[in-house]
Amino acid sequence: MLNNKKVGFIGAGAMAEAILKGLLEIGILTASQCMLSDISEQRLQYLSNQYGVSVTQDNLALVKHSDILILAVKPQIIGKVLDEIAPTVDKRTLVISIAAGICLSRLEETLQGVRVLRVMPNTPVAVSAGMAAISLGNLATKEDGQLAVKLFEAVGRAVIIAEDLMDGVTGLSGSGPGYAFVIIDALADAGVLVGLNRQTAILLAAQTLMGAAKMVLETGEHPAKLRDMVTSPAGTTIAGIHVLEQNGLRTALIDAVVEASKRSSEMNK
Repeated sequence: MLNNKKVGFIGAGAMAEAILKGLLEIGILTASQCMLSDISEQRLQYLSNQYGVSVTQDNLALVKHSDILILAVKPQIIGKVLDEIAPTVDKRTLVISIAAGICLSRLEETLQGVRVLRVMPNTPVAVSAGMAAISLGNLATKEDGQLAVKLFEAVGRAVIIAEDLMDGVTGLSGSGPGYAFVIIDALADAGVLVGLNRQTAILLAAQTLMGAAKMVLETGEHPAKLRDMVTSPAGTTIAGIHVLEQNGLRTALIDAVVEASKRSSEMNK
């Protein structure tokens, strides 16, 4: 699917590097297929030395190089970038934007006649455990969506969704790592309270959450069924769950996702 495809990244920050690293490590792309542009010459030099990829500070040169163009710039400057590259983007180029909050209509309005995708990845792409949601523009094909899934599965998992669900994705998986870090920190505090040292408590908490998530993903079972499997009558787990329910953990998490989704919608407008 990606044989002989040239992939270009406008923007060479942490998210772009994570995606690039994942693609190279699993062999979907070779360094010779990749080029990155950025305003920072020092950043480009680092990436060139680290991964052997081509780099440039000329966005238009990168656009001409690319069969697949990934826009990995901040939302505040994507308008300027779009205006700059619009006259140069070939109609055969697939453009993928990972700029938060930039809707497909905005991309299509500037890049007229070009196939565009919008992707919302989250920060665990940095450790190849990310989650990405992909929405297809009006001209994008099913094959374009499959290609994007393949790209982002190099750094985790990916799903295709309707764009009107993107705010919900932002509230759940985009902001979700933040919720998880709070939970891990709280569990670690509890571990310290019952006598564990901080380092051990953090390890126990983080590995436990990772293991539980892996069980959900790999078994395909509903979380409630897996919970029941570890909840013995009159045992320790049900005692702990009882306290969580009394204190509204479930409601707090649901409310957090809803509020984050509302905030995403407000920011997009």
